[in-house]
Amino acid sequence: MAHWEHRDEPRWKEFRFNQPYAKGLARLKDEVLAKTDFDPATLWQWGTMQAMAVLEILKTAEAEFGEKGQAMVHRALRNIGLDIGRQVLAGTTIPEGLTSAEFSSFYATVINRIVYASLEDARIEGAEQASFDIIWCPHQDHYGAFDCRVQRYFVEGMIEAARERASEHGFEVRFDSTIPAGAKTCHFTLWKPSAEEKATWDGYTKLLEDKALVRSKREKA
Repeated sequence: MAHWEHRDEPRWKEFRFNQPYAKGLARLKDEVLAKTDFDPATLWQWGTMQAMAVLEILKTAEAEFGEKGQAMVHRALRNIGLDIGRQVLAGTTIPEGLTSAEFSSFYATVINRIVYASLEDARIEGAEQASFDIIWCPHQDHYGAFDCRVQRYFVEGMIEAARERASEHGFEVRFDSTIPAGAKTCHFTLWKPSAEEKATWDGYTKLLEDKALVRSKREKA
């Protein structure tokens, strides 16, 4: 298990997590980066190809199979997000007295910095709310504004994993702005929701899905 020193909050040093896909990561560090002239920047190019492929799979599934195809890809990506989240939190102990805002913020930092390979500026705004800005995202130069919707499916699974591990710290995420849509940063808010607010995420996801299906039919016509 690991922790970083880049955050200022004292409780951050108590937060432990696992590196996802640890076996492959160890091989990369010990056998490739340490012993060859492999350029790690090419991993960004490879990752971008994978990201664009995921988008194309979603769009093709929507065009060919409509709502059923969309749901199939949604389910698959959510399962991957769930697996990632479970790997990150497996066997960890939640520090006593950690607030919901601290847990959600620290977990988001691991997701942002490792899983999404992004640079963030995170802040805790109270016992039950936190936020962060993504300063640089590997997708920002090649995603269109509407393409970021695909990340909602991964994030759903990651949130589910967090709820499994620390149900008392259940939280919701709101996408406030994105770089591909023209904002300076991607801004996100994390908060502990009321019963009414728990439907916000699903409602907006459904709105985006309906919009995508309309676009798909228009392009196919």
